[in-house]
Amino acid sequence: MPDEAYHTQVNKKNQLKLRELLKELPEFCKEFFIGIEQTTQSRTRIAYAYDLGIFFHFMHESNPQCAKMEIKDFPISVLDMIRTSDIEEYLSYLRYYVKDGKEFTNDERGIVRKLASLKSFYNYFYRRELIKKNTAELVKLPKRHEKNIIRLDVDEIVKFLDQVESGDKLTPKQQAYHEQTKVRDLAMMTLLLGTGIRVSECVGLNIDDIDFENNGIKIYRKGGNESVVYFGPEVEEALHDYYYERQGVIPVQGHENAFFLSMQKKRISVRSVENLVKKYSKLVTSLKNITPHKLRSTYGTELYRETGDIYLVADVLGHKDVNTTKKHYAALGDERRRRAASAVHLRKDE
Repeated sequence: MPDEAYHTQVNKKNQLKLRELLKELPEFCKEFFIGIEQTTQSRTRIAYAYDLGIFFHFMHESNPQCAKMEIKDFPISVLDMIRTSDIEEYLSYLRYYVKDGKEFTNDERGIVRKLASLKSFYNYFYRRELIKKNTAELVKLPKRHEKNIIRLDVDEIVKFLDQVESGDKLTPKQQAYHEQTKVRDLAMMTLLLGTGIRVSECVGLNIDDIDFENNGIKIYRKGGNESVVYFGPEVEEALHDYYYERQGVIPVQGHENAFFLSMQKKRISVRSVENLVKKYSKLVTSLKNITPHKLRSTYGTELYRETGDIYLVADVLGHKDVNTTKKHYAALGDERRRRAASAVHLRKDE
């Protein structure tokens, strides 16, 4: 098997998954997914397929007319038949439901996302004049309460990296594994904290994506855009140490160019990195649920505190819209403005 680029492998896997999910959806849904293929990521289409599957399952169970047909046989005219009250009832259903013996719940964020999926679905067919009514557009998005961004404080960053390096608070069993992986783990955690890249961008790194001469890494952003992210001396040292160790490892066929390897000598997975972050962060703070994305938020916070340049933060983090960055770091902007209030003294002490 050739050593394909990580994002290419992921897209192929997602394409196969989408085909399986489409088998459970009405036939007319295929047109929607073909139509949005050029403007969406593969994992976004997977999320849409899951969300639409839940919606049509709800309609089949709760609507007398839909109950007469198998979901696969729903005609596109069913979209005109659905009322706003049906969609509002669906949103209420999403808070708690049971399917195939399993319980499911959705918080505000989950409900908003599923309604957004439905709105995109309706918009597609309405713009092409395949349905007469854009019912989903009439349903307002539920109000979302913004959550505080969870991040590591400066002293927690130091303790976190110390634990990744030493592992002295790990259990004896964990320490045995740690001896074999600590150089790799320190390189990954330092890279995530020192550049703010996404976990998918981290695991997708290939050996030839790293340029030690210019201290930069080539990554593939969401949407497949190629970008170069630069790193400082601390990241350079940690990457160098692992690079030398990595040269002595013979990977499994098909993973020859992967930079970060698992103990099975394959490209490390996103889930494995998530578990590592969880393991080490629990040694530092039991009150915060730290994930790789929280390490990204930590980097963004520190960069904004040091520079005060929200556009630089947006660019480095790969945000297409600076408003996304502003929304996440608004509290820090307020913190800076508060400091400004006491920075200027109108009357000097005599």
